[in-house]
Amino acid sequence: MAVEQRLPTESGEDRLIARYFAPLARHPGAFGLSDDAAILTPPEGHDVVLKADAIIGGVHFFPDDPAHAIGRKALRVNLSDLAAKGADPAGFLMSLALPEGVTDEWLDGFARGLEADVEHYRCPLMGGDTDRTPGPTMVAIAAFGLLPRGKMVRRTGAQPGDAILVTGTIGDATLGLRLRHDPGAANRWHLGDAFRDHLLRRYLLPSPRSAVAPAMRTHAAAAMDVSDGLVGDLAKLSQASLLSADIELARVPLSEAARRALAAEPALLDEMLTGGDDYEILCAMPPDHVTAFRSAAGALGVAVTEIGRFAGGEGTRFIDEDGKEKTFARASYSHF
Repeated sequence: MAVEQRLPTESGEDRLIARYFAPLARHPGAFGLSDDAAILTPPEGHDVVLKADAIIGGVHFFPDDPAHAIGRKALRVNLSDLAAKGADPAGFLMSLALPEGVTDEWLDGFARGLEADVEHYRCPLMGGDTDRTPGPTMVAIAAFGLLPRGKMVRRTGAQPGDAILVTGTIGDATLGLRLRHDPGAANRWHLGDAFRDHLLRRYLLPSPRSAVAPAMRTHAAAAMDVSDGLVGDLAKLSQASLLSADIELARVPLSEAARRALAAEPALLDEMLTGGDDYEILCAMPPDHVTAFRSAAGALGVAVTEIGRFAGGEGTRFIDEDGKEKTFARASYSHF
């Protein structure tokens, strides 16, 4: 009598998804990742804002970065864009390409990092894909946000006379990347452990300004996040509204750690303003809205600084304390 053999119905990929990622699919429309697609139904009177971004090992993160930080960074760079549009996080899709030899320990750390941000930002996993790759790890995320219909803050919309504001501080992540490549720079810049660690954290794990999304859609006329450097991203924002911009260099917000590094090596300024990975919000705002926006953001622990004004014409100018225009060898980071 022949013995019936049954083929296994659950693949290694199925087990990986069930163990690490199904617990993150907390939206009912994700069906626990048991289907081929998900459903996201926006509340009546709302728009869905879509954003996709990927991070790749050796390009956006170091291969030896903690797995939990890689997962969180992949999600947070997308949430940063949603925040700049005034959208509240609603969910995300994730495609994960893993090289040979990835361990359960790495996957567990990656999933735990994502889980922490799924809870903190109320942004559940809705679905995605997992693949094997001969190359470095890649995490590609498509994030979804919600906001009242017609309220998305676009790059266009700035007017002459609008104030130019930026959240947080600029240049920390660029300096953190420098420290990863050159740990001895901490001594040359006279940084103690706390300042060094601050810069390293700012590169490793961005802080999207999701909390200020409601205030953005109430007060901002135009906005984008600063991911490729303040100089280049300001140029993009200005061009979108067909305006010029004047920035006072002395008003660009810097952390105390960045100020110490800059005092020791003044040439760092160009890199700090063009290097990217700040993930702060850059926005245009009517002057009579600035106080209310700053107050709303401050109540949420987000600092806001006015750094200049938009005007008619073309081009962006960064003016130093002597009234001279500063030029830059390159405007921003570019992959190509």
